[in-house]
Amino acid sequence: MFIETEATPNPASIKFLPGRQVMPAGTRDFATPEAAEASPLAQALFDTGEVVNVMFGGDFVTVTAAPGAEWAQLRPQIVSILLDHFIAEAPLFAGGDASGFAVPPETELVVDADPADADIVAQINELLDTRVRPAVAGDGGDIVYRGYRDGVVFLTMQGACAGCPSSSATLKHGIEGLLKHYVPEITEVRAA
Repeated sequence: MFIETEATPNPASIKFLPGRQVMPAGTRDFATPEAAEASPLAQALFDTGEVVNVMFGGDFVTVTAAPGAEWAQLRPQIVSILLDHFIAEAPLFAGGDASGFAVPPETELVVDADPADADIVAQINELLDTRVRPAVAGDGGDIVYRGYRDGVVFLTMQGACAGCPSSSATLKHGIEGLLKHYVPEITEVRAA
């Protein structure tokens, strides 16, 4: 087995490609060692002491190093942990696979949309799924819809996109422009 790595726009994050499916659907972001307890793989990565975020995507694992960590020393450790996990065909989550795994609280809505805005919310989610998610997944991240109210869309960046120096520009200039173009009711996009 060979694990490829790709740089991301976030210099603290690297995208690891094991050449096989990681998540059967969706993504899962682990922002703390406590959250990582749900996954033996995420926990092993945090146990290096040099990792501050782990994200599982369809065919990748994005790892964010702690400030001051040296990728030259950390990368081989991460590759070794990933190789051990995938060669052993160990489960991704404690208790089995990702199906039925509860959505973590950090992805719950922060703003409930007015039922009258259901069509707008559907358009937002369609655009996120078809236009935005594939692009941010290419950079080792994901974006999560967190709500819509009074023309404002609330989103959370995950994986390599969380904490990336260009994430504010991505939200304000890229995603906001796209959403405003297709859904004129949108006036602003904010990080949640």
